[in-house]
Amino acid sequence: MSDLETVIGYQFKNKELLREALTHSSYANERKSKHIKYNERLEFLGDAVLSIIVSDYIFKNCPELPEGELTKLRASLVCERSLFEFAKKINLGSYLLLSKGEHHNGGADRPSIVSDAFEALIAAIYIDGGIEPASKHILNFVIPAIKSSKKKKVNDFKTTLQEIVQKNPGEQLEYVLVGESGPDHNKHFVVEVHLNSNVIGKGGGKSKKEAEQQAARVALELMGY
Repeated sequence: MSDLETVIGYQFKNKELLREALTHSSYANERKSKHIKYNERLEFLGDAVLSIIVSDYIFKNCPELPEGELTKLRASLVCERSLFEFAKKINLGSYLLLSKGEHHNGGADRPSIVSDAFEALIAAIYIDGGIEPASKHILNFVIPAIKSSKKKKVNDFKTTLQEIVQKNPGEQLEYVLVGESGPDHNKHFVVEVHLNSNVIGKGGGKSKKEAEQQAARVALELMGY
């Protein structure tokens, strides 16, 4: 447990809380002891703490997103898949207390078990140290995930532009090749993006796809995105 404390950068005052967060119900059931606490109750609390901290962060730091997009972003950050990826970064599965059968069946690598333990760990930190260390722990994973998500979205300018235009039924986008120059090994393409036959962006690149992306980027800038 001390190794995990070092990894997450938090030292527990009450070590039993950490042990409880790492204990799966199968471990307690195998030992047939009512005195062994397992992590299901902590998971319940951790889920709530995670949600409020993520909601607070994206509300304050993503002012450009409307309510619907904030909801989608939060859902993507607190889902089992994301929590499992966060947990793998600290190798959380290797610290879990599992029954022999669960361990043999790969429980330490099962997304449902590991993601639940990640939420339980959040609750343990929250109970032991309060909201600040819990928030710090969560944001160590969430902030890089948000930056990665934004980077992917920004790099796909065509998709972003299409999503914006689709909000207004009846409007259509079209990418038109207006220029091509250079030898075969070093071509340069120029593309215009049209919205209902009106030019809203123009871009160039070494391929038609790159030129289209650049045209979409210019259009987004002109539209204030």
